[in-house]
Amino acid sequence: MDTKLGSLDACKPACSDMCSPANGTVSTIQGTVAPTVFNSPDATLGRHIARRLVQIGVTDVFSVPGDFNLTLLDHLIAEPGLNNVGCCNELNAGYAADGYARSRGVGACVVTFTVGGLSVLNAIAGAYSENLPVICIVGGPNSNDYGTNRILHHTIGLPDFSQELRCFQTVTCYQAVVNNLEDAHELIDTAISTALKECKPVYISVGCNLPAIPHPTFSREPVPFSLSPKISNKLGLEAAVEAAAEFLNKAVKPVLVGGPKLRVANASDAFVDLADASGYALAVMPSAKGLVPEYHPHFIGTYWGAVSTAFCSEIVESADAYLFAGPIFNDYSSVGYSLLLKKEKAIIVQPERVVIANGPAFGCVLMKDFLKALAKRIKHNPVSFENYHRIFVPDGHPLKSDPKEPLRVNVLFQHIQNMLSSETAVIAETGDSWFNCQKLKLPRGCGYEFQMQYGSIGWSVGATLGYAQAVPEKRVIACIGDGSFQVTAQDVSTMIRCGQNSIIFLINNGGYTIEVEIHDGPYNVIKNWNYTALVDAIHHGEGKCWTTKVRCEEELIQAIETATGAKKDCLCFIEVIVHKDDTSKELLEWGSRVSNANSRPPNPQ
Repeated sequence: MDTKLGSLDACKPACSDMCSPANGTVSTIQGTVAPTVFNSPDATLGRHIARRLVQIGVTDVFSVPGDFNLTLLDHLIAEPGLNNVGCCNELNAGYAADGYARSRGVGACVVTFTVGGLSVLNAIAGAYSENLPVICIVGGPNSNDYGTNRILHHTIGLPDFSQELRCFQTVTCYQAVVNNLEDAHELIDTAISTALKECKPVYISVGCNLPAIPHPTFSREPVPFSLSPKISNKLGLEAAVEAAAEFLNKAVKPVLVGGPKLRVANASDAFVDLADASGYALAVMPSAKGLVPEYHPHFIGTYWGAVSTAFCSEIVESADAYLFAGPIFNDYSSVGYSLLLKKEKAIIVQPERVVIANGPAFGCVLMKDFLKALAKRIKHNPVSFENYHRIFVPDGHPLKSDPKEPLRVNVLFQHIQNMLSSETAVIAETGDSWFNCQKLKLPRGCGYEFQMQYGSIGWSVGATLGYAQAVPEKRVIACIGDGSFQVTAQDVSTMIRCGQNSIIFLINNGGYTIEVEIHDGPYNVIKNWNYTALVDAIHHGEGKCWTTKVRCEEELIQAIETATGAKKDCLCFIEVIVHKDDTSKELLEWGSRVSNANSRPPNPQ
């Protein structure tokens, strides 16, 4: 019977060139599955979960086994088309599902009760903050133990088993506790559907004694159903477009700025259409890098206040009107609340709401619909881009290195820039890599991801694993600081086991550099590791892995030639040793402003 889980346009990955399917939407697998018969080995809860994951496009699930989820894992790995990726710890399994969801549009992880659930919780919180549908499945207690006074292992020693559930309630959009088979079908389908509609994680706990039991509700493929698409209020949409067009058409030098919620609104293409129609200068907020094509003729770079791309902030902040599509204004993106923007000049377009200057506001208006309709009503006005073009001065180049001179970070990223193509993707770890990677110019089809809202150090190791597993046709280039790597280093092991060929640049500068620039102290200095020797020990002669240390530009050039040539099929780990004070100028500026925001005295009581 043909099965489908709906029209899931809401969760569009960052770059349609690298998605599966090719149009970038998370459409469901419209496959024909042979009907299963009740009491057959396939008519079980475990196989139903597995089939649903495959139907929505999940072909890899990231897991850590524990006694409460072992039977469930048996049924997941029995499903054709579903691959189990065993991770070294639950935190990395969650980060991997996060990275996977950024490319595929949805990801999944499986852990055990409480000790696994609370370990993965930090990663799920990050996915929630970044609007990523991650399905977190936990193997729970035996269904007979609910409502008793029994104390179980893997708990805090109380007969109340709801601690884990209560923790997940604040970082997921739906929670399902499956401890009987009568409503399991409904709970599972509702949870998955909610994740896809809301583009947020969900929590599913499955009693450890249930996955292998056949039940009539799983006896055949369910009647096809689809998720009802969200629809704009027609009158509200027309009014919002009319008001916005009037506001922008009377402006002299308006600009467009894309924000991170373009992803959840599936509105990147509509935003580009508006840029084409309007002729305005086009910028992105830092967390929207990769959502808007940087090869667009009117693209002027990243708007990040005082640490913007050269000449970008001057054009944006001097505009007499600006339209922000899907922005998030937090202390990091606003550089310590120092943006020089005025509300009366702004149109703020959120996924389902439009606010024009100090009013009016229009609810139940979908961003994609609004941008498409506005493109038809806007007057072509290239003044802001012409102003940018008039003042623009091309980027300089780093000073040429002397022979065997210690490697500088700006030289490193000049060479990383030359590695980028439609067949690569960049993962930028929290830290100075945020700022250095932000300056990379992404060619058509090149992916880019980082975690700005949550900013959890160590995220990139698991995210690199998950992203590379989702799009094996791309080579992931990960830029990771030494402090972040020490948090989650173990799952380099899983990358090797999965045969991935990512290139990891481990930037060894001896500490938490981003924290140093916010507030320095002895706690920001870390114990130095022999990172290449560590990865060699993890490799242990099994799988394909190549490591090297570089201290100067000559060694870096040789390392990149090897990684992209003779070792192109290997996981390549390049430890780059740089001076502890070698940071981007943007981090120096940003750090001082964020420090100032953090140190504001209490308001008078």
